[in-house]
Amino acid sequence: MSRPPLAPAGLQVVWTRAELAELRAGWSGTVAVVMTMGALHDGHAALLRAAAALADHVIVTIFVNPLQFGPTEDFDRYPRTIDDDLEICRRAGVGAVFAPGRGEIYPDGEPLVRVNPGPLGEVLEGASRPGFFHGVLTVVLKLLNLTRADLAFFGEKDYQQLTLVRRMARDLDLPVRIVAVPTVREPDGLARSSRNRYLTPQQRQVALGLAAALRTGAEAAATGAAPETALAAGRAAFDRHTAGAAELDYLALTDPDLGPPATGAARLLIAARVGDTRLIDNAPVELTGAGTEGP
Repeated sequence: MSRPPLAPAGLQVVWTRAELAELRAGWSGTVAVVMTMGALHDGHAALLRAAAALADHVIVTIFVNPLQFGPTEDFDRYPRTIDDDLEICRRAGVGAVFAPGRGEIYPDGEPLVRVNPGPLGEVLEGASRPGFFHGVLTVVLKLLNLTRADLAFFGEKDYQQLTLVRRMARDLDLPVRIVAVPTVREPDGLARSSRNRYLTPQQRQVALGLAAALRTGAEAAATGAAPETALAAGRAAFDRHTAGAAELDYLALTDPDLGPPATGAARLLIAARVGDTRLIDNAPVELTGAGTEGP
C-alpha cells in the first residue's frame, strides 16, 4: 500500500511492524482493534464507534488480504481508498491506523502454516469459496498477535466470519474478547458493503432481493413456519424481486453457531451474485414452529 502525502491531523498512521510495536508499547489501558480491508463506509464507522465506546485506544487495520481471494475473484479490482479511509477514521476518533504492505504481513511470502477453520469453514461461504476462511482466520490471528488487542470488533454482516473468529478465539485460548456489531443498512434495506459500489443503479435494485428474502423468511418463521417452509418463502421472495437478474448461491437457516436449526434463536444467511458482484447478507430469526430440518 502506498503512503498518502499526509495523514489527517490527530490520527497516527503506522506502516510497519516495528512502528506498530513502538506505538503499542506506549499505550496503557484497554486496546480495541477493528480489522478492515479499507474502502470504509458507514458500516465500518459503526464498528469504530462501538470500539471507541468500550476501549481506551482503538487501532484500525487496513490491509487487503490476498489469502482470502480466489484465483477468479476481485483482488485487483477491490477498491483502495486510503485517503478517504483515514479521514473516516479521524472523524470517528480512532487513535491509530496500521496500514501495512503485503511484505509486512507476509514477510516470507504466502505462509506455509495457516489456520484451518474446520468443518464450519467448509460450508456456506467456505463451500462457495474454497480456502477463503483459511485466509481470513490466518490474517485475523496474525493481526491479533501484532496489535495485542484486548477487544476485537466484527460486523454481523459477515456472520460466518464472525462465528469462526469467535470459535478460533475460544478453541485456541486467545486472550481477546470478540465483540459483534449489528449490520448497518441503507434506508431501503440493502446491507452496507464495500462491494456495493460495483453495482449499477439497476443492479442495486435487484440486490434488494437479498434483504427481501431474509425479511420474508424471518416473518414466516416468526409465525410458526418450519425451517423448510421459511426457506421456501424466502426463496420465493428472492425470485419475485430479482426476476432472474440475480443468481442465488445459497439461502440457509442455521442455529446461531451455524449448526442445524432448532426452536428458538436462529440465523438466516444468503449469498447471491448480481452481475459480476457477489453479495452476502443475513438476519436473526426466531423459530417458533416444530420443524427442525437443516439448511
